[in-house]
Order: sequence, then structure tokens, then C-alpha cells
Amino acid sequence: MGKATGFLEYARKENLFRDARERLSDYEDLHIPQGAEERACQASRCMNCGVPFCQSAFGCPLHNLIPEWNDLLYRGLEKEALERLLETAPFPEFTGRVCPALCEKACNLADDGVTNRDNELYLIEKGFEKGWIRRRVPTVRTGKQAAVIGSGPAGLAAADLLNRMGHAVTVFERADRPGGLLMYGIPNMKLPKGIVERRIRLMEEEGVVFRTGREADPEELEAYDAVILCGGSRKPRTLNAEHMDAEGICFAVDYLTKTTKALLRGENCRFAEGRHVIVVGGGDTGNDCVGTVLRQGCASVTQLEMMPAPPAIRTSGNPWPEWPRTLRTDYGQTEAVAVQGSDPRVYETTVKRILTDDQNKMTGAEIVKLRRTPAGKMEPVPGSEEILPCELMLIAAGFTGCEEKIPKQFGLATDPRGRLMPEDGSHCLGGKLFSAGDMRTGQSLVVRALADGQAAAREAHRFLCSWR
Repeated sequence: MGKATGFLEYARKENLFRDARERLSDYEDLHIPQGAEERACQASRCMNCGVPFCQSAFGCPLHNLIPEWNDLLYRGLEKEALERLLETAPFPEFTGRVCPALCEKACNLADDGVTNRDNELYLIEKGFEKGWIRRRVPTVRTGKQAAVIGSGPAGLAAADLLNRMGHAVTVFERADRPGGLLMYGIPNMKLPKGIVERRIRLMEEEGVVFRTGREADPEELEAYDAVILCGGSRKPRTLNAEHMDAEGICFAVDYLTKTTKALLRGENCRFAEGRHVIVVGGGDTGNDCVGTVLRQGCASVTQLEMMPAPPAIRTSGNPWPEWPRTLRTDYGQTEAVAVQGSDPRVYETTVKRILTDDQNKMTGAEIVKLRRTPAGKMEPVPGSEEILPCELMLIAAGFTGCEEKIPKQFGLATDPRGRLMPEDGSHCLGGKLFSAGDMRTGQSLVVRALADGQAAAREAHRFLCSWR
């Protein structure tokens, strides 16, 4: 360890957010990156613990060698630090922007943990800037062909690793651009699309073939020696309310996709302009919707969450190094406060009824408070109904599993949670067919999808190498 007292000498300092009102005028990156000196100071706070929980099961799903590359970064050996990071992390430019940084909360410094996410983002961007990131084309090819269905985090991670193992990899993506969730499910200000496209170009230079606008065809895939299904968890959870067919109701990912497509084409994307908006769901996607509608000039935004507000600090039943289930205020909510003067979140509340005009266009929503029953369920509180104006409702209530089309095409059955999860917990669905990412595990984090994609690639590799 380079500096034994770094965590005592330097306070935790994350990359700064741009001013809330300033960033609402565009879809550019939310943050202001810090320079080499500050990053070295932050890296010096890493204590090289005897038991580094940051890279354990409590911390990083990729098991990044965090103390090692932090020490190299502190000592000014940036290229060597990046090389150590890339030993385990396939796409630090993604996780450095969208990962919730499980490792930082598992740090022995607890809530004052080392800024690993900002540090890894600094290293990968420095690598691209300095030309240290170069295409890695396998010197030997195995002659085996692998197909990956879906180009989200799991699909890209699986394709990248299989290609480096020497297999010929083709990625099928039904959308018009590769990237899946990374391209269309996360807004540009959180993950700039030029960053995704930069990685796709590099993978193409390394030999990965992307076929966009293509559905998975079991007959066509017969020509491949292994197939990994990475179609994601895309079956959205809906609401149990009247008039859910009204014009003005949209699922969150569909709305974010529409916005990003318009943005990339240089078209008008102010779909929420002048509208009163209700976002149903208090998670990351709901927050992304709040930030997006504000950029589009909405009249107001309210975010509903059916569960109670989390506690401000950890409870006794949620000890370190577990992820803290505490109240977090994200960028979208901060921006709403700047514009509206108050937090947009309303807890223990759901939608009871949709109000429409004679053209079936949404004009408002009747919401109702909820309370927990002795059995642990949430039930409506009689007499707590309230009418809110609303012309646009975005449902970000999560997903109930993978879409039914792919399982039907391949003659597969999903489990009770709508997943393609093999009974033995592996990735092999039978023969040459494998599953990975949210399609296998259910809705989860980008970093977990990356790790699962790599795990599936290793299983597929062993399968491919088991016969000649």
C-alpha cells in the first residue's frame, strides 16, 4: 500500500455534478470529471485491507482487484492500474457511470468508502485518451461459431469474452443499434451514447459481428456451435387501475427509448413539454424518467412509490458490509427540487383510477394512500383518494420476467418468476443453448449482468472445447 494514512488525510470526494439548472438545458454528461491529482488522492484512501470486502460477494460482482489498481493509481502508474482493472472488468466506461458502486458501500470505511467508481472511470477514459486501449484480436481462432442473442450488458460481455477466447462471435440485436439497455434504456446524460458506440466499434475491430434489426431465428441459429440467449427481462409490470388503455400511458423503457432515438436522429424529443407527468416507481428507471421529463419542459412531475420511505440511516437489521437500504436522492429528484421547489416523491401511494376525456386521452389520475396490513401487504386507505392532473403517465414499476417470444421460439419453459434459469443454477439450458443476464436472473444491475454474461461465456467455452 502506497500511503498508509491516506484515508485519514483526505476526505471522500466524488466527481461533482454540474449545476442542476444548467444541466437541465441539455442531455450531456451529468458530472464534471476531476484531474489526476485529485484521483491519486482519492486512490490513496484505499487501505489495502486484510479482508477487502470491496471485491467480495458483498462488493463487486466482477471481483475487481480494487486495492491493487487503487495503489497503482495513487503511485502514478496509471497504465499499469488500467491493465489491472481490465483483468476483470470488461467495460469500465459503463460501470464507471451507471454502477451503484456496491464496492464502495462494502468498503471498510463504510459510508465514507473509497471512490472506486470515479477512479475506474478516470482510468478507462485516460486509457482511451492516451491510446492505451487498443483492439485485441485473437492470434488463434478455434473454428467454432457462437451466436449471442441480445446486445445488452450480458450479451456484450459474453460476446467480448468468447471472442477473446478465439471463437467467431455473431451478436443478433432486434433494435436498430447495438447496446440494448445501455443504448436505449439509460438516458444519454447518465450514459452518453457515444461511449456505447465507441465500445461497439472496438468490438467490431476485434472481430465481433453485429447484426441489427434481426430477431432470433432458431432455424438460422442451427448453423452455430453455441447460442447464448441474453434477451433481458423486458416484460413490464403494469398497474391494476381502470382505463389503463388510455392515450398518455407509457411504460418507462419505451418512453426512454423513444427519447434516445429522437435525440440520436437530431429530432424534437420534447414529448413531455407542457404536460403534468406522473412517474409510477421509485427506482433508478423512475428517477431517469423524472430527469428526462424535466429536460423536456414538463409542467410538473410527481413520482409515486407504493412502499414507505427508507430510513435515513442503516437499521440494526441491515449491517455493514451489506448494501445500505437507506434513503437516496438521485440526480432526477435533485433537479426536480431545483425546478419545483420540492421533492417529487410521494411514498405509500399508488394509482387507483385513470381519468380520461371522450377521446380516451388521459386528463388526470386518482391516487390513493397505502398502509401495511398485519400480514405485510399494502392496502388502500379508505378516504385518502386525491385527484392529480396528468396527461402523461410513465410506468416504471419493474419487470415480471423475459418476454414470451424467445422461450416459445426455442421450446423453453420459464420458471415462476418468468426467467430462463436452469434448475441446477447453471447457464446451460440444454445442448448448445445457454442463458445469461436478466433473462436468466431476473431484473438486476448492469454490473451483475456483465458478470453473468462472462460466466455464461465460460460455460459455453467449456462446451465448445469439449468436442472437436
